[in-house]
Amino acid sequence: MSSSDRREFQRLSLAKPILALLDGQNALILDIGVGGAFIEHYGQPKMGDQQRLLFRWKGNDVQFLAQVRRTAIVRKTANAVVSHSGVRFVESFGDADYQLNDMMATFVGKMLAAQKANAGATEVAASATLTDLGGARRSRTRGYVTYRLQDGRWSVESSDTPTQPLNGFTVAAYENEEELESLCRQWEEADTEGRRLIRLVAELSARGAKQT
Repeated sequence: MSSSDRREFQRLSLAKPILALLDGQNALILDIGVGGAFIEHYGQPKMGDQQRLLFRWKGNDVQFLAQVRRTAIVRKTANAVVSHSGVRFVESFGDADYQLNDMMATFVGKMLAAQKANAGATEVAASATLTDLGGARRSRTRGYVTYRLQDGRWSVESSDTPTQPLNGFTVAAYENEEELESLCRQWEEADTEGRRLIRLVAELSARGAKQT
């Protein structure tokens, strides 16, 4: 996707692509995030085209209307053209948003735990706690809270948007303060990839607030 799309949300690179259908044709989801995906598929769509993306998670159908933001042919065969396309989710069907959040939290939780596997049980437990943010309790509190790490100190401010800063993260305003303190400690200790994953977990939280 374009640089502006990347700033809007993180994508998780999948070690094993997810089998999917794009407008009824077989496809592979290579990367996925809370707002879109990177897909290998047949055909050559045009910028702005909208197609239905369908995949399964825990035995449930997950379906989105996806808009093509960029696309390129990666290979041709005698009978088909294979493309890689970055798409943005513009509409969800049924409980697709919930299923996507659950899937992302599961994947990210496993990756965070794997990163900390050699650091001891305490670190692994802390990483596992982060995955709860995406499905945290809802309340009547609305809006977002942005945490930024500057000169070794955290600043906290209310926000009207779920935009993720480069030096921290934005979560739903209803999240538990103790969980967020744990998230801050994880951020301080994490490497670049670990921080990207933490920001992705924060996006799951912010996504939940946006839907309330």
